[in-house]
Amino acid sequence: MTRKENAEAFLRGNKAEFIGLYESFWPETIQNWQAQGHLTKSDPETGAQVSISPTEYFGLDIVGTSGFIDHLPYRRVREILEETDEWYTYRNGAGAVFKLWKNHSGTPEHIDFRMTERKIWDEEYRQHLLSVDDERLGIEGVREAIQYCKDKDAFTTTHQLCLWETLRESAGDVAMFENLLLDPDWIHDFNRVYTDFYIAHLDRLFELTEQPQGAFLYDDLGYKNGLFCSLKVLRELYLPYYQEIVNYFHKRNMPVIFHSCGNIEAALPFFAEMGIDALNPMEVKAGCDVVRFAEKHHGDFAFVGGLDVRVLEDGDHAAIKKETLRILNGMKAVGARYFFGTDHSVTPNVKFEDYVYAVETYRENMNYRTAFSNQRYADTSGCLN
Repeated sequence: MTRKENAEAFLRGNKAEFIGLYESFWPETIQNWQAQGHLTKSDPETGAQVSISPTEYFGLDIVGTSGFIDHLPYRRVREILEETDEWYTYRNGAGAVFKLWKNHSGTPEHIDFRMTERKIWDEEYRQHLLSVDDERLGIEGVREAIQYCKDKDAFTTTHQLCLWETLRESAGDVAMFENLLLDPDWIHDFNRVYTDFYIAHLDRLFELTEQPQGAFLYDDLGYKNGLFCSLKVLRELYLPYYQEIVNYFHKRNMPVIFHSCGNIEAALPFFAEMGIDALNPMEVKAGCDVVRFAEKHHGDFAFVGGLDVRVLEDGDHAAIKKETLRILNGMKAVGARYFFGTDHSVTPNVKFEDYVYAVETYRENMNYRTAFSNQRYADTSGCLN
């Protein structure tokens, strides 16, 4: 069984031969490692060492073929408002102002927001999202990514932002959280418009390029102490739209991986109701434990991630091995479908040799064979040897 076949089998709930491997890396991490002479291969024509991506170097099992659709009401808007040598502020296509740092990655600082109530949404922004616009799709970049992936032994996915983060990016935390309770009709309308927007643009994207094998969706529903809102609110205002989006992909025979940061343990039943096929990333520093989650929910979806990146940052190989084996053996013990990886992403504080050691430990202990069944997909031919 190839790595691509193994990953697809897991994501479709079928039997597979070994635990998968998936990871994301901070841009600075990749830059540091390449500057140190890592992440290279020999050019077959010249013999020179050339830089390659971590996906190719480590043989990761999931690879993206497209970035986010340009989803804000006014497309391609990034109005620079203030700038220094270290940072800049800009206004986006929803009228929101953020601060970003030039020399390192990180969450942008929230400065100001325009779309803070239904009236502004209705009068200034809503109408710009009601028709398909090919300029939002980044077609040439998607085609290049698809071409890059053609000879890779990896499961291909479209990576897209989803409803929660779209509203948060547009209205900001305060207005968003207040209006979940004060104006739920606006939230319903926002989610209705954006559900239609994403589905229509994905249809067009797949029409103009090629449909990947699956989808990777991003919505951070939690912070370190729990969920941003109650399950009752999530079920009332978000569940119908999430289910519609997941069902859209399932009708296209595409499994769905859902990324949600923070302490999302209380939402595990909610994710099962959504119908997702895999959950990522299970942040340990927010109280998550992928093995504990799998003990109760291994029959609901696969798991992607869950290794405490702080263990890698410390660089203690004994501790890296201990935690890696705890997770791998724990997931095997409950028959969980699992892709090994960190609980968010590999930071610049992780040394190349320490990450390599974790991957080597994984490869030495990745094999197992268990049986699963899943009736949501009519076509599972070709998934298994």
